[in-house]
Amino acid sequence: MSKLKCGLIQMGLKGDGSMSPEKIRDLMIEAHIPMIEDAAKQGVKVLCFQEVFTQPYFCPSQDKKWYAAAESIPDGPTVKLMQEYAKKHQMVIVVPIYEEEMSGVYYNTAAVIDADGSFLGKYRKTHIPQVAPGFYEKFFFKPGNLGYPVFDTAYVKLGVYICYDRHFPEGWRALALNGAEYIVNPSATVAGLSKYLWELEQPASAAANGVFIGAINRVGTEEPWAKQMGEFYGSSYIVNPRGQIEAQASYGDDELLVHEIDLDMVREVRDTWQFFRDRRSDLYGRLTDK
Repeated sequence: MSKLKCGLIQMGLKGDGSMSPEKIRDLMIEAHIPMIEDAAKQGVKVLCFQEVFTQPYFCPSQDKKWYAAAESIPDGPTVKLMQEYAKKHQMVIVVPIYEEEMSGVYYNTAAVIDADGSFLGKYRKTHIPQVAPGFYEKFFFKPGNLGYPVFDTAYVKLGVYICYDRHFPEGWRALALNGAEYIVNPSATVAGLSKYLWELEQPASAAANGVFIGAINRVGTEEPWAKQMGEFYGSSYIVNPRGQIEAQASYGDDELLVHEIDLDMVREVRDTWQFFRDRRSDLYGRLTDK
């Protein structure tokens, strides 16, 4: 299909970091269910949540308590539940959660579920930051090892890149070369160092690679880390292959952003800007040698 209705859900934390990971998971899923149903009523065919959507952004804590938030993929409860909703609504759902591969090995992962409820695969966050104050992700996440898969869903060739990954242009290019037409970037980003990059990097990457990008951010402050981290500012958006933001959510509210994209624009833009034709991969070896 050429026209495709996409949905992004941005949401503030329900509860706080004093609660158990299991309790917070229950609260976050409970809050998402009405938005999933609303997305279905509006005809959304591809839906994506924010980074580690069932939990707080716990990386300021360096507390081993949060290892209990990790789930198996695809056999854990959250992915199993989202498979039911995907099948019910014939909707592709991207489910970013904390993954346990085995005891002591954890990844920041997004599961991709097709419109018939089948599990298509997963992407593991490749680039793991260790940036003060508060982004101590190496304590919780092992770097991803699955490369840049593109999922041939019922509606679109879909890629996933997660939060800090977006600062690295190589992954966007790899996803596009692997056939992606629409790439989602679930994030947890606060006002501060990278705020001005939020509406710069992803539009630039969309234009450079001739793809649509859905950028999702959480909203609000999260206790007990609010003073350390500041505010997650939302402002989720969908940008087209020309680098133009076509639809954007609010700065600070829970919101389902729904927008219809025209996949014909991917071919149109790539046939106009012949970036793939004019690439000189024979001269780029130094990029990976260094």
